[in-house]
Amino acid sequence: MANKLIAKDFSSNLPVKWCPGCGNFGILTIIQRTMANLNLPHEKYAVISGIGCSSRFPYYVNTYGFHSIHGRAPAIATGIKLSNPELLVWVITGDGDGLSIGGNHMIHAIRRNIGLKIVLFNNRIYALTKGQTSPTTLFGSKTKTAPIGSIDYPFNPANFAVSLGCGFVARGFDNDLNFSSEIMLESARHDGTSFVEIMQKCVVFTDKEFDQYKNSETKEDFTVKIENGKPMIFGKNKNKAVVIKDLKTEIIEFDPAKAPSDLTIYDSSNLNMAFLVSSLVSPLPYGIFYKAEKKSYEDLYYEQAGDNNKFENIEDIFQNLELYEIK
Repeated sequence: MANKLIAKDFSSNLPVKWCPGCGNFGILTIIQRTMANLNLPHEKYAVISGIGCSSRFPYYVNTYGFHSIHGRAPAIATGIKLSNPELLVWVITGDGDGLSIGGNHMIHAIRRNIGLKIVLFNNRIYALTKGQTSPTTLFGSKTKTAPIGSIDYPFNPANFAVSLGCGFVARGFDNDLNFSSEIMLESARHDGTSFVEIMQKCVVFTDKEFDQYKNSETKEDFTVKIENGKPMIFGKNKNKAVVIKDLKTEIIEFDPAKAPSDLTIYDSSNLNMAFLVSSLVSPLPYGIFYKAEKKSYEDLYYEQAGDNNKFENIEDIFQNLELYEIK
């Protein structure tokens, strides 16, 4: 392209109808930045969403888009990607839309490894429908549908995707624009399914729930940044680390002036390590958990079609179909 695109080029200029202070604004900026950094023409993108606050997203980006139906975004996006593999297809979903009514579609999109860029906004609540328990609502949380406290055990979205063998799995935060933009850019460049969970507050229902992960006074003690080839050190004084021993994660403390030489070095190509680390809840890990290359579904599909294309036209196909009689 002649001119370098900027994030603003991917703004639709429509009024953004999210609550003031919603974490969705940060994610919108992250994805607009990513689209600009990829520097593809607007018509090379398709943004598909389901239902929920997050799913208003296609209206706010200057690309092709489709605000579809509850939980079905992965299925619709699969058809789009398969019919036009040159498109960069984003699936925008939430913890309710993507992991409850849409859970089955999500599983099979990941299983097939079709080249969708799935971004799951996780605010741990059904926000658009006014505060019901979602699949990621924490145990014991009081909601409109669990006024005494939820007794459902929650999904861990990143761990869910790792356990399915998704080729790219990461977690970021809505307010960490720079690091989350780096994650999103790697996700977009990945061949096959990528799954990025973004921890995102809902100012109405889960406003304070994520403060410990974002507040500058507490973030270092409650989160651990995962980076390939580096030890998993955390803490305000950098005196703690996540280590793996006997196929279990442990938290150790040490003198930061004399860091142990045997700290676990993170390997994002190690599926077992990704599973163990992404299952942590305290400290909450973020970064790229798993990254592996395997041929995408659309590549396999067109290779197979090319190898077996013995028909010249659609009439030949119908003339060669096996016929069955119902007696």
